[in-house]
Amino acid sequence: MRQIIELGGARVLRVDRQMLDRMSVTGVHNGVIAEAEPFPEMTVSEAIETAIRGGRDACFVLVDEVQYEHNLGAILRSSLGAGVDAVIIPVQRGKGITPVVHRVSMGGAEAVPVVREGISSALAQLHRAGFLIVGADMDGAAPWDLPLSGCVAFVLGGEDKGLTDPVRKRCDHIVGVPLAGGLESLNVSVTAGVLLFERVRQQAARSG
Repeated sequence: MRQIIELGGARVLRVDRQMLDRMSVTGVHNGVIAEAEPFPEMTVSEAIETAIRGGRDACFVLVDEVQYEHNLGAILRSSLGAGVDAVIIPVQRGKGITPVVHRVSMGGAEAVPVVREGISSALAQLHRAGFLIVGADMDGAAPWDLPLSGCVAFVLGGEDKGLTDPVRKRCDHIVGVPLAGGLESLNVSVTAGVLLFERVRQQAARSG
């Protein structure tokens, strides 16, 4: 609490735990609830310009029709760890940034820009900007068999349907994670982590 006051200059109101329980949307507050201004909204074109201006290979993640908040939160957490420049989610389909997504992301939802824009429009803009568009589906090639160290945009489908045909047709490559044990597919957030950190591995190998 002292660090919150000293570093942020926040006004602190001390209340009993019962009030915090009533205020908490998720039921998990660890004794502190903060009110803050919403993050500024960003467009896909602004996110691309900001990423490219950074002078390094940029990485975007597009999440289409993911329905479970824990999956989106976990994708944002992996995106933060893998240095992703922005996560793009549809305006209407799938989950938005809810309190559960914030909690599960463990800081990812605050640190990684989240853009709400149509997936088809976003893919068209990324293609024009020179990004390699890589879709994730269980029948794809192994990710370590493809070069992923340049400017890459990963596209993830919903938990039940995977990539839709229109989105799939916009991808330059389709990748999947080879599995043993008779499994057909992984959880979408686990797949995202595998793909993102395979890209990190390839970048490290190239620079080393």
